Amino acid sequence: MRIEMWSDIICPVCGVTQLRIRNAVQQFEHGDEVEVIHRSFQVHPGIAPEGITQTQLSLDAGMTVAQMESVLRPMEISADAEGFGGYHAIDRTLGPTALTHELLAYATDQGKHHEAWTAMFTAHFSTNRQLWTLQQLVEFADEIGLDPAAARDVLTARRYRAQVEEEQLRAQRMGATGTPFVVIDGRYGIGGGVDTATLVSVMERVRAESRPVPLSMPFGAGEQCGPGGACAV
Repeated sequence: MRIEMWSDIICPVCGVTQLRIRNAVQQFEHGDEVEVIHRSFQVHPGIAPEGITQTQLSLDAGMTVAQMESVLRPMEISADAEGFGGYHAIDRTLGPTALTHELLAYATDQGKHHEAWTAMFTAHFSTNRQLWTLQQLVEFADEIGLDPAAARDVLTARRYRAQVEEEQLRAQRMGATGTPFVVIDGRYGIGGGVDTATLVSVMERVRAESRPVPLSMPFGAGEQCGPGGACAV
């Protein structure tokens, strides 16, 4: 079974969902048969490189501070309940992640797919680590065991730009309008964050199917972050 998750490392619902997927696979009776693959989807390409606080981003999207907190504080609680340990969805700065996804694609080719994605989610949501400028990403590449000079060359040449853009277009062709967007075994799409128990239930349902069926989205009412600048329930 293959689980594909389209996400952005600055999307707070994605940070929680990638943890829930990991826990769901551990709880799933046939978890050893599951392959999890991260895919790229940039939600805020228009942010300036110097970044913007989550509070300001939410205000710009038309939310009040109270509305923002009513959505994001529960995510922090949920992430910590799942075992994250100090999840910060509000007190952080966001930026454009085009280069970020290109580094993740390079890391995947270098055999560090899960290590890179997990480390980025952890760094951003636990310490407000900013990972979108060339220098920030070269330093991060060195920390996870990639050659920093090679990483700089790859990012400067934009070698993975087309691949990253195609990954997002593929999700949009399947109906994705934001992140997270999860497709399980090519059969069921989940447009938004759902809890761990639901993820286990979907995996059980997919495995029980005796024949392939068209992609459908029976579990698409979860939280999601979109290009408009806000995360909503």
